Amino acid sequence: MKKHTLAIGITTLLTCFSTQADTLLGLYAGAQAWNMETTGGFSNDGTNLVDFNFDDKTQGSFYVALEHPIPLVPNIKVQRTGMDTDGEVSLTTQFEFGDIVLPANTGVLTDVKLTTTDFILYYELFDNDLISFDFGINAKYLDGELFVIDKNDPSTSGREEFSGVVPMAYSRLAIGVPATGFGAYVEGSFLSFDDQTISDYQAAITYSLMENLAIDMTLQLGYRAVKVELDDLDGIYSNLEFKGAFAGIEVHF
Repeated sequence: MKKHTLAIGITTLLTCFSTQADTLLGLYAGAQAWNMETTGGFSNDGTNLVDFNFDDKTQGSFYVALEHPIPLVPNIKVQRTGMDTDGEVSLTTQFEFGDIVLPANTGVLTDVKLTTTDFILYYELFDNDLISFDFGINAKYLDGELFVIDKNDPSTSGREEFSGVVPMAYSRLAIGVPATGFGAYVEGSFLSFDDQTISDYQAAITYSLMENLAIDMTLQLGYRAVKVELDDLDGIYSNLEFKGAFAGIEVHF
């Protein structure tokens, strides 16, 4: 009887300790493979945006988040996403870019190097197994390089760099289906100011693959769309949109 009581006591203590540890500090790490389709184009004069035919790419996104119970101090999430792509177009009008001027009817290749890093500060307004809701701000850092090359004369090329931090509103809603391991979430950041619009939305179905005292592991299958409409960010204007399905995994320590 004493051994039985002792075993129950130890089990209860370990369960309480695990719950308390998760309440005090939660570390999340995730990675996603994104099948990305790109549309739109860019310019550096604001009057002659050229839309390119971009190739579909598979890109990666990685994030970490730290949650804690300290009042008034926000939780933090950092996410980095690669959105490099390339494409081509046959110009219908003259196109000035960088130090070059390309005439109409010229075949042009482009190489887009773009990385976004999100620095998110957020509060959990609800947080339980059935529903959770986060709200905060996102400082999205854009870092890019744009290349254009004359298809028939590779020695004729133009290059522009741009970077900047864009403040955005952030929110996330997640729901769980009791006793199934399944859930879903929608997450997004948004800014619209004058002629500049940047948005980053994703929605996914999730499945809890592993859940124990040491680690939780969740699979994700969803869709993500990122819009980058720039109005003179380091002299760059764009109407680019990146979208497509993704698969990911998240680990909670």
